Order: sequence, then C-alpha cells, then structure tokens
Amino acid sequence: MNKNFNFKKKFGQNFLIDKDKTQRIVDLINANEEDLIIEIGPGAGALTKRLVKKNAKLICYEIDDDTKEYLLPLENEKTKIIYKDFLTANVQEDIKDIEYNNLYIVGNLPYYITTPIIEKIIKEEVDVKKMVFMVQKEVGERFASKPNSKEYGSITVFLNYYFNIKQEFIVGRRCFNPAPNVDSMVISLNQKPDRLPVDMKKFDRIVRDSFQFKRKNLRNNLKNYDLDKVNEILGKYNYDITHRAEEFDYKVFVDLSNNLF
Repeated sequence: MNKNFNFKKKFGQNFLIDKDKTQRIVDLINANEEDLIIEIGPGAGALTKRLVKKNAKLICYEIDDDTKEYLLPLENEKTKIIYKDFLTANVQEDIKDIEYNNLYIVGNLPYYITTPIIEKIIKEEVDVKKMVFMVQKEVGERFASKPNSKEYGSITVFLNYYFNIKQEFIVGRRCFNPAPNVDSMVISLNQKPDRLPVDMKKFDRIVRDSFQFKRKNLRNNLKNYDLDKVNEILGKYNYDITHRAEEFDYKVFVDLSNNLF
C-alpha cells in the first residue's frame, strides 16, 4: 500500500500486512459461489483481494473514503464496496435483493467497536452462518471463555446462546501497520442451528442483573426476584443462590428466563 497513507486513529486503523495470517483468516471462510460474504472494514484490501478469489458474492463496508484507491479496483459484478459506517448501515436492506445460500461475515474489527458490531448483527437478526473476526486478544479470550474463568461475563453468555465460539490463532502486533499496542486474536463464531427457545428481553434482563456486581452471588444480584424460585431452578443444576453468575453455563440463564417471569 501507499507508504504515505494517512492512518486515522479515530477509525482504529491497523492494517494487517502479514500475508500468512491473512490467508489463514480467508481459509476459515468456506464460502462458495452461491454464498454471500460481508467484510467489515476492508481498509487497504488485504483480505478483500483473497476473498474475491472465492467467487462468492461480496459486500464490503468501509468508513474511510481514502481507501478507494485500493478497493475500487477490486469491484466487479459480484463485489460491491459500500462506503458507510457499518454501525449505521441497514444490512437487511443492503442484501435484500441478493440471492445466496449462506452468509458469512469477516473483518479486522477496530478494538473499540468490536462488541457494538456483533451486538448489531444479533439485534438486527442477520441470519449469518459463520463470522470470523480479528479482535483484541483480551476481547477474544472474553468472548470464548468458559464458566468459572475470570474472563467469563454477560457478553460471553449472550454470544454463547447464539454461537459456538472458537479461538483460532493469535496475531502479534508486528503483523500490522501501524502496529497496535496489543496483540490480536482471530475468533470464529458458528451459528447454533437449534437454539433453546427464550424471550430475549427476559434473557437480556436476567443475564445483566445476574452479572451487575460480578463478585457478588445471586442472593445479592437477584434480590428483587423470587429467590425461592431462583433456588428451585438452580437446584436442577446443583447450584443455589450462594453461587455467582460466572459459574453458570448459558443454558442456566435460559431456564431462569423461561421460569422466573
């Protein structure tokens, strides 16, 4: 890329320059010509160049107009660059006229908006088969953490309801230009085909309330609920209200949501 490119801190621009890591990310997207790929933040097109070769339908959301010199040459009848902030885009509207079998989403996400991007995809009910994201290492560890680990929190529970999450590999800070201050991690999120039925508003409420004071147990965090009923539900999993939320698998919160209201 142009060595004089003006990297913009406000956009969290750290472009991946390691070709091996780039190819490993692309290899995690097993799309074919009948599928659709959405890339978030293509930047100088390091991933985009390789995604185009899959011959799938491809939409890229890029916020920085200055990247046009790299991205416009990659456009073709199946590849479209949309110069818009993904967080303000109406994704369902943008893809409504595209025929495809499976949807994949990939991106090197700016650290400060990683969670809002994923929450947007979930909230807008974008039916995505698999997502592959490069995120800050600590964020990846949090997303893929297991119960009883210090990284486990409310966002972990939400994501595990929707996806099977896997830590794929670490990407060191020297693989970027400019180099960030932290290492990154590539994670994959595969949609769970048969999710447990639950009212998401109730699920959201019970999870947030359960984690509101992470070091406190459920007796304290859910004191405004029927604690006898909470105890009864937790008993099925050999827990009680003296336990902390960080000890529970997402299925416990689904059960609480379905039976407490």
